Amino acid sequence: MHFKEKLKENVLLKPYTTLGIGGLASYFVDADREEIIFEAIKWANKEEKELFVLGGGSNLVVADSGFSGLVLHINTRAIESNYKDDKVFVTLASGENWDDFVALAVKNNWQGIECLSGIPGKVGATPIQNVGAYGQEVKDTITEVQAYDRKLEKLVSFSNQECDFSYRQSFFKSQAKDRYVILKVTYSLSLNTPPRLNYPELKKYVLENISSTPTLLDIHESVLRLRRSKSMVIDAQDPNSRSVGSFFMNPIIEEKKLNLIKEKLLKEGVNDNIPEFAAREGMVKLSAAWLIEKAGFKKGYQKGRVAISSKHALALINKENGTAKEICLLAEEIQEKVKEKFDIWLEPEAIYIGFNK
Repeated sequence: MHFKEKLKENVLLKPYTTLGIGGLASYFVDADREEIIFEAIKWANKEEKELFVLGGGSNLVVADSGFSGLVLHINTRAIESNYKDDKVFVTLASGENWDDFVALAVKNNWQGIECLSGIPGKVGATPIQNVGAYGQEVKDTITEVQAYDRKLEKLVSFSNQECDFSYRQSFFKSQAKDRYVILKVTYSLSLNTPPRLNYPELKKYVLENISSTPTLLDIHESVLRLRRSKSMVIDAQDPNSRSVGSFFMNPIIEEKKLNLIKEKLLKEGVNDNIPEFAAREGMVKLSAAWLIEKAGFKKGYQKGRVAISSKHALALINKENGTAKEICLLAEEIQEKVKEKFDIWLEPEAIYIGFNK
């Protein structure tokens, strides 16, 4: 079936997002083959239609008014593995389910992504966002990204270094935003290598509940339990999971600014230890969840038909048929109060689609 035969009009985007919010896409195509992707891009360029690439919809806030251009839903499937020395190089089509790949890696004893269990979405989104959790990031295992250049309408490939990865950032999200459509991603995973426990919360849980010498499966299951306890695993029976996961990024600030915050809190009689993590030289990463709670927000705080999850302060949830406008107002309220309290502006990790720029 060709692109024109698959092209639909006025498709509701709400069911394609984990938040369960969003209006109509003027045009929509489900691309299960690369040829459909190429044809869709050429059509959007020719018709001068804005193009949005949709994967698992797990990190999106879609406007109530919808999206007036073409939504390209990536649904390609393919997995190929090649062994070399103590490594396996796995190349996946961008439409493959990310969590299924993590489970496959754990089953085959391929080390390197086990801490990224339970993250919803598709493979193609992982290099864009430099997906990470519990001490691992995909930048540590990605060796190549194959993509289609929307501007020049040709195939290109990027090495790990060319992806310019940083915390929740990449070349595809910053300098080249909206230029490339990811087609395939290759990961280098280790064979017969024990898991590495770098994240304090996960390390503590595993050592106390599992073993001092955990397997990859132990790590996989532990991460899933921790994520479920915070409603960070998609579950139709858990209303707290109707979210985009972590709505805000953990802010990275200068150490001297952190010291000023500590001094201010001491003057206010607050002696709590601020959770802090090493970042690049002279910088420190703070917990956005901690900042939100200390700015006066309790888990479960509700505003209209949306709320902060009762399990995790970083998740904003669609509680009862909420709207994108309500989510945005809640996010802005949180940003403003954190700014007022700590002089830190929280940047959304969620991506806004269909809003006026």
